[in-house]
Amino acid sequence: MRRDDRETRRSAAQAGRFGRFGGRYVPETLVGPLEDLAEAHRAAVRDAGFRRELSRWLRDFVGRPTPLTFAARTTEALGGARVYLKREDLAHTGAHKINNTVGQALLARRMGKARVIAETGAGQHGVATAAAAAALGLTCTIYMGETDMARQPLNVSRMRLLGAEVVPVRSGARTLKEAVSEALRDWALNVRTTHYVLGSVLGPHPFPSMVRDFQKVIGREARSQVLAKEGRLPDLLIACVGGGSNAAGLFSAFVADQGVTLVGVEAGGLGARSGKHATRLAEARRGGTPGVLHGTYTVVLQDAAGQTRRTHSVAAGLDYPAVGPEHADLRARGRAEYGSVTDDEALAAFDFLCRTEGILPALESAHAVAHALKRVPRMKRSAVVVVNLSGRGDKDVETLSAARRA
Repeated sequence: MRRDDRETRRSAAQAGRFGRFGGRYVPETLVGPLEDLAEAHRAAVRDAGFRRELSRWLRDFVGRPTPLTFAARTTEALGGARVYLKREDLAHTGAHKINNTVGQALLARRMGKARVIAETGAGQHGVATAAAAAALGLTCTIYMGETDMARQPLNVSRMRLLGAEVVPVRSGARTLKEAVSEALRDWALNVRTTHYVLGSVLGPHPFPSMVRDFQKVIGREARSQVLAKEGRLPDLLIACVGGGSNAAGLFSAFVADQGVTLVGVEAGGLGARSGKHATRLAEARRGGTPGVLHGTYTVVLQDAAGQTRRTHSVAAGLDYPAVGPEHADLRARGRAEYGSVTDDEALAAFDFLCRTEGILPALESAHAVAHALKRVPRMKRSAVVVVNLSGRGDKDVETLSAARRA
């Protein structure tokens, strides 16, 4: 390898770091397009015109700001801290994913790309991408694992109704990991005309930073709303973590506030000892270890030979073997805590929120609720907790029925 080639690779690997995590580990054919995307993102966020246009779309299309709802009956039932719910389930298409897809679709149009592609697990990112593409007149293709398509038929229908081509992925476990791989292959072949709307704070630089930036609106709103309602910052924030985009967006406005505890909740599946889970950060012995997956250096569930381990969760959106590099860094420097919740605990939390607050949370969000059910009763009544409801649970009704028949 020539010296300039080595320097190019070394420079690419150092870009977009969160502590020792992050970077860019991709084929040389993608280095140029990723540099172009990073520059386009930097230019867009500096452009007052782009920021005004994004704000208008978030207000008029997405329906922001989403409410911060005081969960009165939950607070009374748990007998501990005052609990608030940040209602991303009320955003257009039913999840926080739409914040990022509108931002990236606007960026794609600004870059002159007429086609967007995406991967999806629970289907919410796919639906959000399809909706943003339709509204902005872009062609859209969504990659989705066959297993996830069977778990989320409603969202598959919604994507097709919105004009997207949904491509089933039949390799490996046929879930989100394989869908990401197929989307990256498509992008490498069609990068001149196509923008890859990556759905979480994952992948090579600049995706983790860019997706986090488009999700910062959750944290900015939550901070302003809790100050207006309580006159002070919350003591605890709780959000589920698959790749980690909703948590990264919420945490972003509070990372500098050391008095605010940040908790990410992963999918404990059938329990750590079963080996059937997606607990990367919360488990020291049976969790993830540093490695590279899908173009970024982060914490990955892998065996001693570096082979990626299969995962399991009742929530398709949490069923992924790696985590966003910013979360790996937040844990490494002790700024955020990470816990896990089993499938059974998440299902019980789903029932609790339905019957206590009249809200059907996504199964992903139910993991955050389940952690709150365990933690809030141990807190002072004067404490304030914000739980991020990342999405709504209509899509999960069939999964819930199947889980209860099993």
